[in-house]
Amino acid sequence: MTQDKARKKAIRARVAVTGESYTRARRKIAGFPGKTPQPRRVAVFGAGYVGLVAGACFAELGHRVVLCDIQPDRIRLLQAGEVPIFEPGLGDLLAGNKERLSFTLEAQEAVRDAEVVYVCVDTPPTASGDADLSHLWAVIDALKEVRSDHLAALVMKSTVPVGTGERVRAVLHDAGLAHVGYAANPEFTAEGRAVSTFLHPDRVVIGAADDRTARLVTALHEGVDGPVEVMDIPSAEMVKLASNALLATKITFINEIATVCEATGADVETVAKGIGMDPRLGPHFLKAGLGYGGSCFPKDSRALRAMASNNGHPFQLLSAVIEVNELQPRRAIQRLKNELGTLKGRRICLLGMTFKAGTDDMREAPSTVVASRLLAEGADVHCWDPLARPAEVEPWTSTTRHANPAEAMAGADAVIVVTEWPQLNDVDWAAARVTMRNPLIFDGRNLLDPKRMRDTGFTYMSVGRP
Repeated sequence: MTQDKARKKAIRARVAVTGESYTRARRKIAGFPGKTPQPRRVAVFGAGYVGLVAGACFAELGHRVVLCDIQPDRIRLLQAGEVPIFEPGLGDLLAGNKERLSFTLEAQEAVRDAEVVYVCVDTPPTASGDADLSHLWAVIDALKEVRSDHLAALVMKSTVPVGTGERVRAVLHDAGLAHVGYAANPEFTAEGRAVSTFLHPDRVVIGAADDRTARLVTALHEGVDGPVEVMDIPSAEMVKLASNALLATKITFINEIATVCEATGADVETVAKGIGMDPRLGPHFLKAGLGYGGSCFPKDSRALRAMASNNGHPFQLLSAVIEVNELQPRRAIQRLKNELGTLKGRRICLLGMTFKAGTDDMREAPSTVVASRLLAEGADVHCWDPLARPAEVEPWTSTTRHANPAEAMAGADAVIVVTEWPQLNDVDWAAARVTMRNPLIFDGRNLLDPKRMRDTGFTYMSVGRP
């Protein structure tokens, strides 16, 4: 038995004997017991990527958690022991802490005995770009109805405009809930690594108006391996929006550099490596491709721009970032047209559909823009992705889904690598070339080796590489 397997066996044995969470047992066996948190009764509203991970991790830390969601199918799956989303490690946490976890559709049931309520609901953009806070206010209405004496704090993990906390506090005060503290505890979820980034974060940001609430929320995170930064509520709200806007800007910047590299013969991969060696800049989010997607960067960038405009400041830099990102996947279509002449009647294969590898999330995925544009040009679109679960809406209802990359590429006039799935490095590209009608690849994630692909006989294009 390897040392790692022996360690895991010892941890599981301790969990079985003591009833401790896996994380607590692991820390004690490793000789770093840390502080033992006082178990709290926590209600989490929203059982999506943020709320479900937060709830499972709080249970792992020893708290008793009730997760509430308005989607019956999601709650039924969770009550049956199934995981409605793909996130590495999440299933193990839910199974290992089932005695501390429960799930409900009823807001009042969730709140009734809760000491702390976490709000992890969606705040999607409205037509104006502002955040839609209707789900948030529905949670507040539930609190007003229950009026629990147990409730000590309401914690906002959803991404909200700066100033939301003050509005919520005023509503609670007017409803006779002035004793309920309020904190902003923004999420920095990295899908595909959400469990790890919750339990081992680079920072935990807590915005609170009073010391009692700040101490309570800090204590909830005892056992989390990361620094806690306490600040005022508006600053904590801004940290989330500003962080995502800056990361989106880095992605957009390197995509603009990639376009210049294509015109000059420079290699954006080499350029990015050289840039990233500067400790002031760092190597992260300097990967050229089809642009950013997902639930956070597009929404939060628009929300910050809208909030700035509402306060009389036209955020021109952020407007440019958003515009460039919206154009990025469309450039791939234009480059295919330059090679093929027309896309009408052409069979185009999309390898990857999710907004990034390691998740099943299709929200704001560049693949949606790519597929839509191809269909508008008259192309026959075929797709492969190992995890994607797109809604039964256009453009996906007009495309053909395949079980593996080889099947999807057969007969294709061109292939677009949309998502950086590592499985694509193991494809038999020589065999794929034989089955394709035209051996053309546009590598929208710079995943494949250009020399290897050209040596295999492909016409190979990528983003910002000669």
